[in-house]
Amino acid sequence: MDTREQIMTVARAMVQSHGYNALSFREIAKAIGVKSASIHYHFPTKGDLGAALADRYAQEAEQAFARLSLSPQDREATMAAYLAPFRAALLNENRMCLYGIMVAEHDDLPDEVRRQVNRFTEVNTDWLERVTASFYPKVPEAERRARALAMFSAIEGAQLIARGRADITVFDATISAYRNAGLLP
Repeated sequence: MDTREQIMTVARAMVQSHGYNALSFREIAKAIGVKSASIHYHFPTKGDLGAALADRYAQEAEQAFARLSLSPQDREATMAAYLAPFRAALLNENRMCLYGIMVAEHDDLPDEVRRQVNRFTEVNTDWLERVTASFYPKVPEAERRARALAMFSAIEGAQLIARGRADITVFDATISAYRNAGLLP
């Protein structure tokens, strides 16, 4: 793995564990065994690094969504695959979705980071809107976007509460309750 990729890997874990404000070039350099100047060579500012992290996160989501079926017959498997990264983050040292932890610091984020964080919301709600159209064809088009945002918000909220309790069963029980209430497929 090259230095840029090492920086991105360590930085992502750092943000998912402690938030954007805890992102430290010095700590990243220490973790990968380089000088801070090497970090600045690849990412001149903390904002540049944060924007690159959020951009990659959105790109990864888009790629993952492209592989998921929107067939109503595959509804259960599709939603399980969608939810898996949220659950996996919690299982990985009780981390958060990169988006969820960064959006909590929205007012502190540089504009370039904020734009990429907001893009992740759009990527998710766009896909969930397509899910709504496919899985719930009777939902009026005017309501699909609101429903998609509600689903995304609910999942992020379930992850946040589970993280706060350091208990994956809270995430599972909350997702199950959302399904039983009809909020999630």
